[in-house]
Amino acid sequence: MIEVENLSKEFPQPKNEIKTLKVLDNISFQIKDGELVAFFGPNGCGKTTLLNILSGIDKQTSGKILVNQKEAKESRVGFVFQNYNESMLPWRTVAGNVELALEIQGADEKRKKQISNHLLNKVGLIEHKDKYFYELSGGMKQLIAICRAFAYEPELLLMDEPFSSLDYSTSRKMELELLDIWKENKKTIIFVSHDIDEAIFLADKVIVLSPRPAKIKGIIEIKLPRPRNLDILSSKEFFEHRNEILKLFEYEK
Repeated sequence: MIEVENLSKEFPQPKNEIKTLKVLDNISFQIKDGELVAFFGPNGCGKTTLLNILSGIDKQTSGKILVNQKEAKESRVGFVFQNYNESMLPWRTVAGNVELALEIQGADEKRKKQISNHLLNKVGLIEHKDKYFYELSGGMKQLIAICRAFAYEPELLLMDEPFSSLDYSTSRKMELELLDIWKENKKTIIFVSHDIDEAIFLADKVIVLSPRPAKIKGIIEIKLPRPRNLDILSSKEFFEHRNEILKLFEYEK
């Protein structure tokens, strides 16, 4: 579904002694259709840059990216940003924000209402559909952003630390809601996380990145059964995966 081969990214630095700053260094990986994959790495290593390139927002310096045998800019890619407030329209209702993704596609009113109501019902927010976005809590706002992304029916859904601004209990609840929607749609999802427990709990595999310039230090297949619930966070298998990733995540000396 996704093929990334020898991907590198450099940014020009005209006012510094060095001419370019390398952020991504020769990254290669493959992701199957319907997989949920986490990127885990230190601050500033280039995770968001990688998502921007996969979405077509930015362009790599070298290397190849294919999404369903097409370039990223030619594919239908959804993006859930870390700051959901910047991507939502405050003058529209909850339903109106979800339906925006369908309006872009030219969907008729019946289809817009049908899909919007289904997704909002799925995450338990149907009773809030006529409220304005600014009236909701942080967790609710992030769920609306996720619903809109799924309404777009992307080939690939990218998520940049979607729960990082939420408290612990709200984050865990959002993770369960995300898994519930994903189980129904089986969209291919790539998300960036600084939370190792979140990465293991959600993902089919975790790709561990080095400090900048980011290289792949390891790809860990998460062999936890699905569907997953919060009890799995205290299982022996969970901690084995955790220790495996932490060993890879240790800073290079």
